[in-house]
Amino acid sequence: MRPLRLALGLAALLASSASVHAFETRASAAYVADFTTGTVLMAKNADEPLPPASMSKLMTLYMAFEAVDNGILELDQKLPVSAAAQAYGGSTMFLQAGERVSVEDLLRGIIVLSGNDACVVIAEALAGTEAKFARQMTQRAQQLGMTNSTFTNSNGWPKAGHRMSMRDLGLLATTLIRDYAQYYPMFSETEFLFDEKEAQNRFNRNPLLGLGIGADGLKTGHTQEAGYGLVGSAKQGDRRVVFVLSGLDTAQARAQEAEAVVNWAFRQFAQTTLGTEGQKIADANVTIGAEPQVGLELAEDLSLLVPTNPIEPLKAEVIYEGPIRAPILKGDKLGELVISPEGLPEKRVPLVADRSIAPYGFVDRVMAAAQHLLVRLNQGPVDAGENAS
Repeated sequence: MRPLRLALGLAALLASSASVHAFETRASAAYVADFTTGTVLMAKNADEPLPPASMSKLMTLYMAFEAVDNGILELDQKLPVSAAAQAYGGSTMFLQAGERVSVEDLLRGIIVLSGNDACVVIAEALAGTEAKFARQMTQRAQQLGMTNSTFTNSNGWPKAGHRMSMRDLGLLATTLIRDYAQYYPMFSETEFLFDEKEAQNRFNRNPLLGLGIGADGLKTGHTQEAGYGLVGSAKQGDRRVVFVLSGLDTAQARAQEAEAVVNWAFRQFAQTTLGTEGQKIADANVTIGAEPQVGLELAEDLSLLVPTNPIEPLKAEVIYEGPIRAPILKGDKLGELVISPEGLPEKRVPLVADRSIAPYGFVDRVMAAAQHLLVRLNQGPVDAGENAS
């Protein structure tokens, strides 16, 4: 593989973007990603399975949304509340055994009120028992690529073996936003009054909602073991950021850290157009062709998430296996443009031939062979020692 220097036009654009100031989070574990590009902006202990507290309710919600979409549940369907659901403490909807509650109210009860009891009602409706539903949660999580998640209940109540990684929670949040956009507005609701007698228990615990920074979800969590955590998302302009924080000491620290992460992610990075489809990036040498070189051009528009503070140019190189043997057809993939923003994953963009190049004709091949032979003859006899290697 042979690296070449970039064409000047693209190099000038690349030089306008550079490295970024890292964010030092107080959270014991964290994960931040750009939703559109999937670029991971920060990962701290992101693959360590940790107690997720109520943030694991997102998995119950995913399975509930899936069941509604598949016709297994209906939003207006009323589900029975069991004694097991009523028995849960912590954050609840104050459901009573024997009453029936609509699926839609239960979903809002989980999202806005963080209802442990509501999770159990959904779990029992879908699997018969909460324990069986937890096993189904684990299996479904594995299918979604969440390889560091194991569930022992439906709501994150402290229990040995109930674990999720921050990356898994970030993946789950991204999947929820992408696959169930029709239900996602529920996550931005600041209050839900289910029971007049419990009017004080109607507010969403997400501290970012209403701050004017584009935050619109998703779920807080807190237990003594897990500390204070938040799975959040915010949208500004055409960009969306998904982030997960865990292990903070207080609710105030969670609020401050979450807001700081959102501001950092939007201010320190920008989606930038660096090139357009068909833009020539470099020339590659051609062998046995009617022309000695072929242009390498972008196969698609190049838009990249890059740091906004110019300190030093991005690293970029063209890689192709050369010289390239003719014939070459316009549009053939011949190499890659590899861009390496400091502190971010590298981006690989396909480069294709800007024109077709035919192979030598018969006369051309004869002339080339003759010329090669003359060069060898003019060099004189080759010493045997030169071939020892």
